[in-house]
Order: sequence, then structure tokens, then C-alpha cells
Amino acid sequence: MKIFKYTILPILLATVWISISEFARNEFLLKSYWTEHYQSLGLIFPSNPVNGAVWGLWSLCFAIVVFIIAKKFTLLQTTLLSWFAAFVLMWISSGNMGVLPFGILPFAIPLSFFEAFLASYIVKKLSDKKI
Repeated sequence: MKIFKYTILPILLATVWISISEFARNEFLLKSYWTEHYQSLGLIFPSNPVNGAVWGLWSLCFAIVVFIIAKKFTLLQTTLLSWFAAFVLMWISSGNMGVLPFGILPFAIPLSFFEAFLASYIVKKLSDKKI
């Protein structure tokens, strides 16, 4: 039962938070940036259910990374390391491929940092006795 309470539950709750955050940011706040940018490239922005499922898997993987990092680092360090690993590296690679609409970054940077912070907080709060 301890493994569920201190490992599985924090990862699952962080996954739910990350999924909600990603969906809200990219489907409600920034969808027009994505669709217009992809249209300018002659592409269609991928928003089929299978894409949502892959983002769900990405959210789970991100939550696992946060959990692993949180075991060795403080809340702030966990937030910074996980945000850098998940978002900065993703933006560099998608920017390099030309599929990143750079206009989203003024919104995406603070929102993704908040996402990483809250995921880190959830994991730290539920998997540790100290924050």
C-alpha cells in the first residue's frame, strides 16, 4: 500500500495535472497560433484523438521524470530541472524542425513553468514528508 500512496498516486496526480495544463494551454489558449503556423507550412495541425493519447503518454513520462528528480532535489531545483528537460529541450528541437510557432513562447514559457512547478509540488508533497 505504501508504494501506491508514495509512488503511484503522486505520479498519477501529477500526470492528470500535466494533461489538463497541456490541453488547456494548447487547445484553448494557443490553438490559433498552432493552426495558423502549421497552415503557413502547408500542414494540418495534428489534433486527432491519437495525438491526444500520445500527449497523455508524454504527460505520464514527464510526471515520472519529475518524480525521479524530486527524490534528490529541492522543490525549486526539481521545478527548474524538469522544466528544462521537458520544455526547453522540446522547444529547441521543434524550433530546429521549423514547426514551433515562436509567437507562443511569451505565453508558453510562464505557463509551462507553472505546470512544472505544480507537478513538482504535487510529487514532493505526496511522496515526501518534507518540501
